Amino acid sequence: MARGDYDDEEEHPPLLQTSNHNLTGTVWTAVAHIITAVIGSGVLSLAWSMAQVGWIAGPLSLLLFAFFTLVSAYFICDIHLYFNPDNGNTTMNRSYLQAVHTILGYKNGVVCGCLLYFSIFKTGVVYTITSGISMRAIRQSNCYHEEGHEAACEYENKYYMLMFGIVQILASQIPNIFHTKWLSITAAIMSFTYSFIGMGLGLAQVIVKGKIEGSIYGISTTNPTQKVWLVAQAIGDIAFAFNFSLILLEIQSTLKSPPSQKVTMKKASTIAILTTTIFYLCCGGFGYAAFGDSTPGNLLTGFGFYEPYWLVDFGNACIVIHLVGGYQIYSQTLFAIVERWYAEKYPESTFAKDVRSLKVSFLPEFRLNPLRLCFRTTYVVLTVAVAMLFPYFNEVVAFAGSVIFWPLTIYFPVQMYFVQKKVVAWSRRWIVLRMYTIFCLIVTIFTLAGSIEGLIAKRFG
Repeated sequence: MARGDYDDEEEHPPLLQTSNHNLTGTVWTAVAHIITAVIGSGVLSLAWSMAQVGWIAGPLSLLLFAFFTLVSAYFICDIHLYFNPDNGNTTMNRSYLQAVHTILGYKNGVVCGCLLYFSIFKTGVVYTITSGISMRAIRQSNCYHEEGHEAACEYENKYYMLMFGIVQILASQIPNIFHTKWLSITAAIMSFTYSFIGMGLGLAQVIVKGKIEGSIYGISTTNPTQKVWLVAQAIGDIAFAFNFSLILLEIQSTLKSPPSQKVTMKKASTIAILTTTIFYLCCGGFGYAAFGDSTPGNLLTGFGFYEPYWLVDFGNACIVIHLVGGYQIYSQTLFAIVERWYAEKYPESTFAKDVRSLKVSFLPEFRLNPLRLCFRTTYVVLTVAVAMLFPYFNEVVAFAGSVIFWPLTIYFPVQMYFVQKKVVAWSRRWIVLRMYTIFCLIVTIFTLAGSIEGLIAKRFG
């Protein structure tokens, strides 16, 4: 076997496997991490998205983006270990950014870094908005139950975003992603729980009505241009719902071997995407079937459901708990990149050294340092500030999904695959993947235009 053809981590030089005995991740912890990252706020908008495009295009769009995500995941799994023919070295890529920099070069690494940081930041903003809406919905649900469905139960969202931010400032002091396994498992359980609640309430509504709402073409509008923008936003929402490529290599780096980390990660990706797609189809389908053209933008907070109020409250509480974990899974990636850069840039600095241990209740003990405290707190404050400035759920979700979908989920993974597998230009595989890339670019431009129009209309309307 040629040196560049290694498939299993155990076949690589000893340098790459010295820390394997410290790794404890399995296919199921990887699935938990992925589900925590994927099933987030995006699932809440899928019924609204399906209402915009109808019964045929809705499910097909979900299946198409699931396929895109799985292809991307497989490409990324393959570049966890990269053999460089120029110097004969094999590199273990522990992050998406490192992989792009190593395989595609410095300039691509800079562009990817900017997009990566933006992507993680916008995910934090979306999770902050969603958590604030869900916490407010709990109070509204109780108000409607006590005062009646026509009562004026409107409350400011910003205070709940501030509460979420305070929790994240504390949770952000967790040192790294290796210490978040318990958080991911809890969050994954919560995501299943509120998905089942959304599906159950939608199905119950259909049974009570005795008919399935909706149409093949989705909602009708008086202005054809408005319909186009709504379809674009809907597709952007779906794109956001399938988004975990950025943290895949971090998750893969936590897996023990044998079996190969690549084999385990591909299996975990397949299980996780299949599971989430089924949930998405059920959540979006049952929600649209229940409400048709009046489907709310956020299934559990738009108050298509008033009763049983305690179940709506519980579902929203699960959303908040899940997003606390999801926020950390994404943010820990950015924290690690910045803090690693600082430690390499200023190796003698005491600002990045641990100063004391902290033990809070049932949480594991961890150590504080000034850099972690200052940088991570500032980061959380900024995500909360932007969320309070643009608290528009569907529009922000669509923008977040469309702005980085093509470069980070499609373009860079395909380019790295070309280099890793030495794909010859104008070969059949090269042509197919180029057509695939161009098609996804066209879809991305369309959804981005729609999301920007929606944001401008909401903000300056």
